[in-house]
Amino acid sequence: MRNQWRRDGVDDPGRVPGARANALRHAASGMVVLASVVATVVLHVRHPDALVTLLPGADMRDLHVDFDTFWHSAVALVGGADIYETPAKLTNLNPPLLTLLLVPFAGLDALTAYRVFAVGTLLVVVAAVVAVARELRLTRPVTALVVLAVLASSPLHGTLVLGQIYPLLLAGLVAGWIAERRGRPVLAAVLYGFTVALKPSLAPLLLLPAVQRRWRPFRAGIAGAAGATLLGVLAAGPSSAFTWLRIAVSEPVPDTVDNASLPGLAVRFGVPSLLGALLGAAVLVGTLVWMGRHRDRIDPAGTAPWAVLAAGLLFSPIAWHNYLMLLWPGVLLLVTLGLGGVAAAALAVAVVPVSWNAEWTGDSIAADVARSLYFVVLLGYWLALMWTASRPRTSARPAAPAG
Repeated sequence: MRNQWRRDGVDDPGRVPGARANALRHAASGMVVLASVVATVVLHVRHPDALVTLLPGADMRDLHVDFDTFWHSAVALVGGADIYETPAKLTNLNPPLLTLLLVPFAGLDALTAYRVFAVGTLLVVVAAVVAVARELRLTRPVTALVVLAVLASSPLHGTLVLGQIYPLLLAGLVAGWIAERRGRPVLAAVLYGFTVALKPSLAPLLLLPAVQRRWRPFRAGIAGAAGATLLGVLAAGPSSAFTWLRIAVSEPVPDTVDNASLPGLAVRFGVPSLLGALLGAAVLVGTLVWMGRHRDRIDPAGTAPWAVLAAGLLFSPIAWHNYLMLLWPGVLLLVTLGLGGVAAAALAVAVVPVSWNAEWTGDSIAADVARSLYFVVLLGYWLALMWTASRPRTSARPAAPAG
């Protein structure tokens, strides 16, 4: 029988089911990519006022509303006023450190500051994606396709229109991940800590070294987050810390279709958000416990940190679909693990615009399920990243470009 397998060009019969699984996986990925492209084209035809068309708009209060909030806080900080009591339409939900970083924009008028910020953050996203591709030695054609997919993605468009800070978070995460890959785990932890200080909902990332019993990086990450947080508090005044904590604790889970977290899903289906939070906590704790039990197989420079981030977003009260961009480096890692089709599908579904939600109206269960697209996407990211987290270590740079 084994000779028969060899005559057919197969060294091991155990490889046949694997080959079939690969073929099925590629077929499924191709269908997802095709469906995403078709849906995107149809939605842009039916809803021509896409997010990307709103970028040139000058309405700061209703269009670029998030940056307008940040800008007013920066102006307040320069003027010695309360950074959380401003004329902005929305409440600033971010810690004082962000306001300190945006102080240079306070010298410009709001619209000019927004446009400079938007261009800068666009360049940061492209640079971060290219840096990951270079680190993974992806071929130039693959890198170009990835950049095109990122530029066409709904999370990027939403981030730029609102003037959000996700590109800054992406840069911090990528810098930490590259430091980890290059054998500098303490520096990586400090960079992660600084990023968490900007967006505390990413804090579960700092627990990965603890469950792996890598105590020096764990302490460095906590110290980096605490030090950066303290810097922002000292700049804005001690009262700012208490105000921000009060706002963060009292903010309800928004009933919005773009909220991809489990608490957001619960609210969408009319279930108490506490149930979603408990399910999210189970996902997060389960992820960390599993990685702790398999710590010898878990590569902190592989997909593990991105899987923890995805689990943390599922648990978070608010995880806008724009947060998906923070997981794209982990998606690119899938290419080096022979899962290019899965990576293509993961990038393709992010291209589907938010106008998808406008196609599903009414209070039916079917409509609620359809409006949960971004939750399904985030869940899929977590599953793919968890599935590959215990693959052989990928810290060493490949000898040849990976396609």
